[in-house]
Amino acid sequence: MPVEGRTGADAVSGSNEFISWGARSDVGLVRGHNEDSFLLRTPLFVVSDGMGGHAAGEVASSIAVETIGDRAPGTADDVLLGAAVEAANLAVIKGAEDGIGKPGMGCTATAVLIEKNRMAVAHVGDSRVYVLHHGTLVRITHDHSYVEELVDCGQITADEARTHPSRSIITRALGSDPEMYADHFSLEVNDGDRIILCSDGLSSMISDSEIEAVAVSSATPQQAADNLVAAALTAGGADNVTVVVVDVTNDGLADAARRRLLRRAASVTGVIAAVVAAVLLISVAFIRGEWYLGIDNGSVAIYRGIKGDVFGIPLNELVGTSAVSVTDLPASVQDQLEAGIRVQNEETALATIDSYHDQINEEQQKAAQIAQEVSSEGAAPAPGQETSEDPSQTDGGE
Repeated sequence: MPVEGRTGADAVSGSNEFISWGARSDVGLVRGHNEDSFLLRTPLFVVSDGMGGHAAGEVASSIAVETIGDRAPGTADDVLLGAAVEAANLAVIKGAEDGIGKPGMGCTATAVLIEKNRMAVAHVGDSRVYVLHHGTLVRITHDHSYVEELVDCGQITADEARTHPSRSIITRALGSDPEMYADHFSLEVNDGDRIILCSDGLSSMISDSEIEAVAVSSATPQQAADNLVAAALTAGGADNVTVVVVDVTNDGLADAARRRLLRRAASVTGVIAAVVAAVLLISVAFIRGEWYLGIDNGSVAIYRGIKGDVFGIPLNELVGTSAVSVTDLPASVQDQLEAGIRVQNEETALATIDSYHDQINEEQQKAAQIAQEVSSEGAAPAPGQETSEDPSQTDGGE
């Protein structure tokens, strides 16, 4: 379906010596207005899907992308990028309180910041980030939605989630909870990689395999964005759809044909492609379902996934860092944390950290008690020495 010249549509493209990008947003074929917003402020790229209806969803998403743009770091620091998303959450809440938009408005927020070969990611909601690496598409964000939880539990498949009656239920979004936190992590990206950010108007209409096929066959980022939006419209266009595509070039010399060749490389060797795809899909599964305790800047931290990476894509993401210093723990525990201590879920991780904290406090109390006892013993007379003199035995006692 042609996307040029459609009412309620917007397209932007550009490039520099490190990256090139293209974006398209479309109202779709069912909705009366577009609640999506996107931001292209190189090296920062943001997609936000508004919720709350007319004069609300689009206001929330607009506030979100502008706040993230204002608060984002200048480097690929995922912690600071996550903080920018969390600041956007407070801005959306304040906007509703101040009468901008409507009460109850909200939005998703998915942001990436690319600095040469490093990409920071911050994410809340069910908008997504994909990486097309050597012809294989990998989703690197985890939807905060009810149906994603069903997929995680094995109750439904990813394809079933796309048509599930509860697919619109979002479990984490901007605009309602002041304590909301953003998922954030960073990963390595390479020359020839294609980064795709999208609202669920794309991922709910076509499968990941279809997204991969379109992304591989499109020569430029703008063509990829246009073709993906067109595919969503052809599939029914039931929602607003926004797609931002970024190609990593880095050397400034890679032309479109060479980048497309890199993206097609895996499809030339089918067996290798199948192995790579399987490994990466397993990686995503680990990120979804595994938890472990590790170390972050000398403190005990909670990670989702497993230690390590595949083709520069980490198999884990940092969820939170505690106030427990690793050096305060026994050497055996330090070694285990260095290797990663697997836990059942986030609640178990928090309980384990609490036990570490209690253990440290107990050891400190014992040490203080021992020190006090040693000090007291040092001030006492030696064994056999009188503790006090008998007045009857002193000189002149007669």
